[in-house]
Amino acid sequence: MSKTLIIGASGQIGKMTTQKLLDDGTTVVGLVRDKSKLSDIKSENLDVVEGDLEQDFSHAFKGCDRVIFAAGSGGSTGADKTMLIDLWSACKAVDYAKAANVSQFVMISSIGADDPAQGSDEMKPYLVAKHMADEHLINSGLNYTVLRPGSLKDEDAKGGFQTAKPDSKEKMIITREDVADALVFVLGNQNVNNSTYELFNGNQSLEQAFA
Repeated sequence: MSKTLIIGASGQIGKMTTQKLLDDGTTVVGLVRDKSKLSDIKSENLDVVEGDLEQDFSHAFKGCDRVIFAAGSGGSTGADKTMLIDLWSACKAVDYAKAANVSQFVMISSIGADDPAQGSDEMKPYLVAKHMADEHLINSGLNYTVLRPGSLKDEDAKGGFQTAKPDSKEKMIITREDVADALVFVLGNQNVNNSTYELFNGNQSLEQAFA
């Protein structure tokens, strides 16, 4: 039976994705720093594992054949935590996944990670971290899917998508729930293996956006 590890399962996107996968009958391992952060999700198909992303968390990969990296240092931390979580921990996750022979690794990255030099001074450390983590995954030999969503919004899912970059910065947005729906869609979808997508709200279905 397929088992999916969600790294950062107690974050906003991670928690939504965990619940959606469980609703679909998927067996999920949720890696969190504190088990209590997932205490509101009850399912016999959920195994909550504690681990510190700044330390060794390879134990979480046991028996998992798919991985979603949904962890992040958060907007209120400094460049030091950005490097430790968004870069170093993401790279370690890729290495652990390769050692565990997982069949697919899905990385939540960010718009702008393709060219960090174009980012603002404030965003540059984050974009550099995402860029280097993405490159580490792409060159790992794993089957990968990298999603680079636009600015994240805390609104109800719109249900419409596009992977082509919009014509204005104001349209380069997507709700967190739509990102979670996209994660569920790409998981196990061989058509998106070894591909990188920017992701925004738009007028297409997931099938159309990822065609």
